[in-house]
Amino acid sequence: MRGLYILAVTIGSFIGGLIPNLWGASMFSMAGVFFSALGGIAGIWIVYKFMD
Repeated sequence: MRGLYILAVTIGSFIGGLIPNLWGASMFSMAGVFFSALGGIAGIWIVYKFMD
């Protein structure tokens, strides 16, 4: 169970970090860090909802 959350955070953070590339920002910009954190939180939320 814990491994599933770690996987979801990893995938969510990666996808969230790629979103700023859509408008030309870097993955390491402030927008990249923000969306990466947002993607990690979304990953946790998704796993929580489906495992409920």
